[in-house]
Amino acid sequence: MAGHYFDESPERKSEQRVVTAQLRGKRMSFHSDHGVFSKSEVDYGTRMLLEVYRFPEMEGDILDIGCGYGSIGLTLAAEADRTIWMTDVNERALSLAAQNAEKDGLSNTRIMKSSLFEALEGEKFASVISNPPVRAGKETVHALFEKAYDHLCSKGTFWTVLQKKQGAPSAKEKLKTVFDSVDIEARKKGYYIFCAKKN
Repeated sequence: MAGHYFDESPERKSEQRVVTAQLRGKRMSFHSDHGVFSKSEVDYGTRMLLEVYRFPEMEGDILDIGCGYGSIGLTLAAEADRTIWMTDVNERALSLAAQNAEKDGLSNTRIMKSSLFEALEGEKFASVISNPPVRAGKETVHALFEKAYDHLCSKGTFWTVLQKKQGAPSAKEKLKTVFDSVDIEARKKGYYIFCAKKN
């Protein structure tokens, strides 16, 4: 189906804009465009997820899966002395993420195309974070949960955000079947922030 942010090559003509937001106490700006997720502003779920997120105590890289134009991954890269991997299936989003990383001089990033974890075989992360592609369907979101577990180091953490109306309660039940522990770290305006752990 054409016209979604999870398309590989958005059909709509490019028309870049700059969006700004206060994220983790820092003012961040990003080049955005048609055909990417939340093109006009950093969405509330992403802002809430970043506000609550805690870096893992263990060493290791972090993965932002479904990175879009980079609001999550680049915000963390600006703060962390570790490598932030950023993946997406959307080629326009990846180009924007790379442009935004270069603009901010963030060399501790690895930006690459991947449909879920396809291009990440054998890689393990201390933490995986995602504002998941809900419109791609529950099956895709649940597959993301399962693969995230497989790609975490022991004692790694998986962070995600979902709205109640988009299936947050059922997502929690799915997470509990995959991970060793699942906590609701925050709940506000119908949004739930989950932190799941691999022990």
